[in-house]
Amino acid sequence: MTFSIVARDPEQDAVGVAVQSKFVSVGSVVPFAAADAGAIATQSFANVAYGPEGLDLLRAGHTAEETIAELTTVDDEAESRQVGVVGADGSVAAFTGDDCFEVAGDVQGETYTVQGNILENRETLTAMADAYETTEGGLPERLLAALHAGNEAGGDSRGEQSAALYVVKPEGGYDAKNDRWIDVRVDDHETPIDELERVFKLYDVTLLAREEPDDLRELDGETATAVADTLAELGFLVADARGDTDAFGEAEREALEEFRGMNNFENHSLAVVEDALARGWSETDPAADGEAQMVDALWHGLSRLDRE
Repeated sequence: MTFSIVARDPEQDAVGVAVQSKFVSVGSVVPFAAADAGAIATQSFANVAYGPEGLDLLRAGHTAEETIAELTTVDDEAESRQVGVVGADGSVAAFTGDDCFEVAGDVQGETYTVQGNILENRETLTAMADAYETTEGGLPERLLAALHAGNEAGGDSRGEQSAALYVVKPEGGYDAKNDRWIDVRVDDHETPIDELERVFKLYDVTLLAREEPDDLRELDGETATAVADTLAELGFLVADARGDTDAFGEAEREALEEFRGMNNFENHSLAVVEDALARGWSETDPAADGEAQMVDALWHGLSRLDRE
């Protein structure tokens, strides 16, 4: 009762897995990845040994297809398993055992494989593949788009519960000390893919570096007023410290700096944060609570910059 996508982005030298299931904490079971090997999704009656053993096989020079053959040949219950593999070498393969519960299957493209079982329909798989191929943006955006498309096309016939996004690349982790570039999970939620996207955006703004912009905008006009009002609502700006409400002056920038520090957004300078808010505010939901709207605006505004 799971659908997933395993994919590789050659430009970023990144490989990862996105998955959703009517199963608690699917992120603890399905995705495995290593920058020097590739990525694996093991599901259906998941054999979690496929993860580390498969990565070792990839690391030793086996292709994705050879890796699956090695794993399933020695597994007496292979026909109840489902696995998707993308190697760091660019190879792609999947396996859906004959005993997996219907609807079950897999679809491959040049850099990805999609697989699912106990699905509402096969369109879930083709919708995921189409979304991955046509969505603009980086690997995480394309993986999330595939999950949304699969769910909207039918998804897991038993419903939704958990989702995960795990992407690795060389020195992609915190302070470049490991390869864990993106690692976010939602273990139990009514709409786990929506929640996964929300958590990813916060993770992205906080932890992922972006190229420096060539030009920077300052907040002014209605957007400056809206951001200042939000900072005041959140307790970062005292009302009588504000100047011209159509401008964003020293008091407002001090409040924004406090907001930046409190939320661990030091990955981006104050000027870049202001620029992102100026560009991204119009893309947000005005009905969202203040902090959520600030984070969403930052994410939209930063999205024009390539990730490092």
